[in-house]
Amino acid sequence: MKPAPLDRKKAEALIGHTFHQPDLLTTAFLHRSYGNEHLDFERLSNERLEFLGDSVLSVVVAHALYQQFPEKPEGELTLLRSAMVSQHTLADVGKELGLGKFLLLAHGEESGGGRENPSILSNTYEAIVAALFLDGGVEPAKRFILKTLLPRLIDIVANGSVRDDKSELQERVQQKERKAPTYKVLSAIGPDHARIFTVGVYVSGKCLGKGTGKNKQAAQQAAALAALQMVDK
Repeated sequence: MKPAPLDRKKAEALIGHTFHQPDLLTTAFLHRSYGNEHLDFERLSNERLEFLGDSVLSVVVAHALYQQFPEKPEGELTLLRSAMVSQHTLADVGKELGLGKFLLLAHGEESGGGRENPSILSNTYEAIVAALFLDGGVEPAKRFILKTLLPRLIDIVANGSVRDDKSELQERVQQKERKAPTYKVLSAIGPDHARIFTVGVYVSGKCLGKGTGKNKQAAQQAAALAALQMVDK
């Protein structure tokens, strides 16, 4: 049994690269839910590509920021990179590109809005970066990232959306409660190469928010953002 056919020409036109290894392109759009209906492909999904793409993306974005802002210190560059490669940013880019229409999903995932799911779109973007890297090296991956993601940098800087949610939450809580929030890992699920952490942020034993991420730091930031959104209501 083979996965559903992918419109390769349209996908390649969208990405801007002709794949020498078309299986990489198909795998980049193959969500793990597909294995629920196609047991032969239970282990084949874009998760491994997502793992690699996350690292390639981070290096390319870090290099671009290093060149773009020679005057900025390490701390500011780190915040910029975090904003650039965040799930929110990547999902927005994936939605604008129309990646969802190429996804190979289980019927249940699709009917539940999987083609618009921010996490799925973000992960797919990273998987495409890895597929480009494996098919043609760093240059096609870099071209794709700079073309689709770098324009977001202007909006991020202009709108002042670069912020450290943990630091902001701590400042607000300490002003009000005279104590710092604490973070607790609630769960860590999935294989080592695609582990998803869920973290809760607490003050005086009360949970202010929960968040998920590919590592503890990302999950803490997501939990802090959730807590800030509750505080702002």
